[in-house]
Amino acid sequence: MVNPYVGILVNDSLYEGIPLGNTKYEAIHFYSDAGKQFGITPCYFRMQDVHIHTMRVHAYVQRGTRYVREWIALPKIIHNRAIYLDATSDQELESWTQHGIHVFNRWNRYSKLQIHEILLLDDTIRPHLPGTYPATLKNMKVMMSAYDSIIIKPTNSSIGRGVMKMDRTTTGWQLVYPATLKISNKVWRQVNFRKQLPLTLRRKIQSRAYLVQQRLPLATYDKRPFDMRVSVQRGACGDWGVTGIVAKVASRKLFLTNVAQGGQVRTLTEILAADYPSLNSRAVCEQISEFALQVARFLSRHLPHLADLGLDIGITTDGYPLFIECNGKDQRYSFREANMLEEWKATYYNPMAYAKYLLDGGTPVY
Repeated sequence: MVNPYVGILVNDSLYEGIPLGNTKYEAIHFYSDAGKQFGITPCYFRMQDVHIHTMRVHAYVQRGTRYVREWIALPKIIHNRAIYLDATSDQELESWTQHGIHVFNRWNRYSKLQIHEILLLDDTIRPHLPGTYPATLKNMKVMMSAYDSIIIKPTNSSIGRGVMKMDRTTTGWQLVYPATLKISNKVWRQVNFRKQLPLTLRRKIQSRAYLVQQRLPLATYDKRPFDMRVSVQRGACGDWGVTGIVAKVASRKLFLTNVAQGGQVRTLTEILAADYPSLNSRAVCEQISEFALQVARFLSRHLPHLADLGLDIGITTDGYPLFIECNGKDQRYSFREANMLEEWKATYYNPMAYAKYLLDGGTPVY
């Protein structure tokens, strides 16, 4: 009997690297290994490779040690690892749904403000959230009167791109901002001011959507703030589970913990043992896991098709979880960088286990 196909929807850059064995941060061989375990065959394609009217797709399939493009029946279950931001793409994915195709993590780039507003609805999650508002000139003034340190970030960016920081000083305020919005930006600029917001900041928040946020009182490691990337995924039983927790420590030169912005990865147990020996490491991990699952389950009741999230969560010095943001397309390489190889591998196995669950007639557990 031929194993059923499970689709992996990818963007152009990853797709083009598949036959060359150059898939960058994506270790797709784990999908293949998982497929063998669960009795399914992963295949890889882009949106434009699908012919919905014939229910066929031109996809890469592994044959031996090579990946070959073949016309196959469109898989009934598809895991979305691509990012589509336009309405036309959303309509196309909706047409697949109308044809009986289940695409999980179908939409994976949600506005940070949208996520914040949803989580505010839960009384038990709300105390873990930072003060957050759209970055209007009026709201900037309100936040400046309420806090001594605030973060300004684009509502739809990722990996720390475009994030700015403002700190109260003895004579006024200091703004720190990136010279460009590029991931590779290495130049950071500073502006000191009293009351009038700097022109560069006013232009930024009036030209695109930003949010202004209380800078959270994050615990530190080696005098640098850190937070955690918590991988939360649906698995073989259709319910949410925590796949792994990896800590990200800000560089000495910058306030951002993002690995793409110079942050370093560590295991949480290593950090707690070094700087917080009075905290029970197991209890802290359990508290973070329980909070992450609570967030994922609540979000999935409001946002359709969620199955694979990367949550950024910080803690205070006494281990209290603080929500930072939700990533609909988790960048899994932090586990690899921290040498957490079993967790890294599991981030690929769980979506395949969930796909098998759906193929067998299961429905998402809420």
